[in-house]
Amino acid sequence: MIALCDVGPRDGLQTLPRIFSLDEKRHVVTELVAAGLRHIEAVSMVNPQRVPQMAGAEELLESLPDMPGVTLSALALNRKGVERALATRVDEIRFVVLASDSFSRRNQNMDSADSLAQFAAIAPIVKQAGRRIVGIIATAYGCPFEGEMSARRVAALADAMIAAGADQILFADTIGVAAPADILRVDRACRDVLDGVPWGVHLHNTRSTGYASLFAALERGATIVDAAIGGLGGCPFAPRATGNIATEDVHYMLDRQGVATGLDHDRLSALVAWLAERVPDQITGQLARAGWFPVRD
Repeated sequence: MIALCDVGPRDGLQTLPRIFSLDEKRHVVTELVAAGLRHIEAVSMVNPQRVPQMAGAEELLESLPDMPGVTLSALALNRKGVERALATRVDEIRFVVLASDSFSRRNQNMDSADSLAQFAAIAPIVKQAGRRIVGIIATAYGCPFEGEMSARRVAALADAMIAAGADQILFADTIGVAAPADILRVDRACRDVLDGVPWGVHLHNTRSTGYASLFAALERGATIVDAAIGGLGGCPFAPRATGNIATEDVHYMLDRQGVATGLDHDRLSALVAWLAERVPDQITGQLARAGWFPVRD
């Protein structure tokens, strides 16, 4: 069973030059649910002065209707962000620790060890509150400042996060450098560490290797896939970062592979078209251009 999480409302919007209104953000989330998504990373609990696109996280969550069966996630980079998330309705908190110290200092104002220590401190609090805690290892495959990341370092971070209570581990290709061989390299290093813990990937298609990397991860047993509607996204602190793999394109690939996603292609396409009216130069998904095959009546 593949769990597809749309990170469009968070990762997809956080680098756009256009700041979406509360009503527009709510429309994106509710239309994703209408299209069949059952896991949505809706907000990021970050300082709005640093990432103004993510302002109003609490207001957005409060404005959403009841969504039975839908997991709403919040991204957090530090303890303050976790505390903000715990005061809302979110079901899951995703906490980021970077494999790269250089990137961690730029992104989170602390090195990886300090970030990991914060994760260890907040994980039991999150679990006691009845929420799921997911450990995200960012720059797991490469860093724009340090280059290649050691797979053993990534494995050590995964091991520590699992020991601290992580319910799941996500390996994030933050700047879109991974190819299938990189997925295999990290997976081999982490295989014994994971030991049955659900894991997945967060991939960017910066160098057109995102979908090949996704296929490699699925073959190695990944059960969680992050993607963003329209292929929107990127990291505001990463040079030349570009969009995520697109939810609608992942849906097409899985459907052609005989993997049911439960998603409505027409509703996804309608949402991509709505986004294209607002950020026409930011849509990177290919299905919006090429269409479904075979054509459906």
